[in-house]
Amino acid sequence: MRITVRDEEGMNELGKAISGVLAEGDLLYLLGVLGAGKTTLVRGIAMGLGYAGKVNSPSFSIMNIYDNNPLIFHYDFYRLGACDIYDLGLEDYLERDGIAIIEWPQMGERFLPEEALRININLIDNDYEKGRIVEIHGRGGKYLQKIKELARNVDTCY
Repeated sequence: MRITVRDEEGMNELGKAISGVLAEGDLLYLLGVLGAGKTTLVRGIAMGLGYAGKVNSPSFSIMNIYDNNPLIFHYDFYRLGACDIYDLGLEDYLERDGIAIIEWPQMGERFLPEEALRININLIDNDYEKGRIVEIHGRGGKYLQKIKELARNVDTCY
């Protein structure tokens, strides 16, 4: 699924739309260059799930837990190496009730489940001033179903 997002407000709206297909136990991987809008998308997802608090990038804290129903586990692996990710005890959080969203999952892919909703955020013409192309893919049966549901409920241009 491919969606054009024009601005920060559009990224928030897309996040809210994505939240409509999420459930406890879901796993999302967010990929894109620095400043592409990954945390903005998480903010929209959190708002769509009813979270009213502040959503910040966990670049330095590695993980933020947003006290919500469902809980939202927001990770950022940008500053980590594969060994650091292994030592996090990530599986303990992935097995808890909640939704896990991981920015920069490629830093620890070998330790992460393959089945997930994978969201690539790409700059248009490598220009931060232009919009974004968001590509959403699912791996695994439940995530492929979520893509179908999302396609029925989302506009392809925000």
